[in-house]
Amino acid sequence: MFFFYEVLAITFLLFSPIIFAVRIIIGKEDLKRFLEKFCIYKKYNKNKTVWFHGASVGEIMSVIPIIKILEKNHKVQKILLTSTTTSSASIIKKIKFKKTEHVYFPLDENYLTNKFLEFWKPKVAIFIDSEIWPNMIENLKRKKIPIVLINGRITPKSYKRWLRFPNFAKKIFSNITLALPQNKETKIYLSKLGVKNIKIAGNLKYFGEKKTNVNSDIKKLIKNRNVFCCASTHDKEENLIAEAHKNVKKSINNLLTVIIPRHVYRTDRIVSLLENKQLNVITRSSKNKVSKSTDIYIVDTYGEARKFYELSNLCFVGGSLIDHGGQNPLEPVREKNYIIFGPFVHNFREVYDLLLNLKIASKVKSLNNICELIKKKINYNHSRKILKKFDEMGKKVLKNNIYEIDKFI
Repeated sequence: MFFFYEVLAITFLLFSPIIFAVRIIIGKEDLKRFLEKFCIYKKYNKNKTVWFHGASVGEIMSVIPIIKILEKNHKVQKILLTSTTTSSASIIKKIKFKKTEHVYFPLDENYLTNKFLEFWKPKVAIFIDSEIWPNMIENLKRKKIPIVLINGRITPKSYKRWLRFPNFAKKIFSNITLALPQNKETKIYLSKLGVKNIKIAGNLKYFGEKKTNVNSDIKKLIKNRNVFCCASTHDKEENLIAEAHKNVKKSINNLLTVIIPRHVYRTDRIVSLLENKQLNVITRSSKNKVSKSTDIYIVDTYGEARKFYELSNLCFVGGSLIDHGGQNPLEPVREKNYIIFGPFVHNFREVYDLLLNLKIASKVKSLNNICELIKKKINYNHSRKILKKFDEMGKKVLKNNIYEIDKFI
């Protein structure tokens, strides 16, 4: 099976100039840095590194607290952080690190993954969430570099995909030195796929750093509006949000709906959709002021979601009204938001079950459900008891993960 996988990888490599050209044009690749995916770097690496890899923003943000702690560890000379998306690179650029460097993850082809490992010389490879790359993992095993999967997540859908190639899957997963799954379901799947050493350390996304005060410019921007926040929205969800806003603003005349799309390259399409519904729309990147007539404010910039969660009390979390599996609701929860979500949240089932049990979230299926909840919960606030619970859970999870990672440093 590795032979066929490598044939596919080489085929992709041959067509990659065309693929990357298209992706650069549509804004999915960084023109100045895409060569990093072919292991072409501007700097020379001298030190052995502690290497973390996560796909995009969510995965990267979950390990930032760990990286900040490791930067103070005298045993750690250098930390390498890799990801695959331009959005994650934009987030990392804003964080001031001393020992940590970010590059893009290479294409998972045998020669390139070998070249990557020879260049960066990782002493341990720490993969986040569901990042499993066959060639990279096989070459790490050959070089006897420990492989750790933290905050591991295997969904029923991805488990079924791996089962199509059971021998191939077991060969890959059996190479993992230690897996720290984020839930019991993933622990079961990892065991069946061939991982021997599994310990539950908890979901890293429960941890949240102490919040800072909201930027004064955003306070002035929003003024005294009632804010309904819609986070990580996907295609088709904005249509329902628009209809809900039109309905609810009849009874809440100072309602401002803030949309934070999962992918900002969709912004123009979202603006067009909303304007066709006769809604007054402003984007964050335009730097235009919010007026009394503004209906929708679109946050089409990176790394600012938390600022808007702090100003809202009610948040719809996207990827849940379509069969995507839902997005992580914990950040708006920590900022005292009541959570609205759709029926498709299998990627974070245990998290949403906890929120429902704590009565700080509701599942919606229709436009009427959303409208009713906006009216009821627009001024909601968590109790101190609930916030303390999440704070304690987060600190425990972080401590567990640091303890296990420290064994490989």
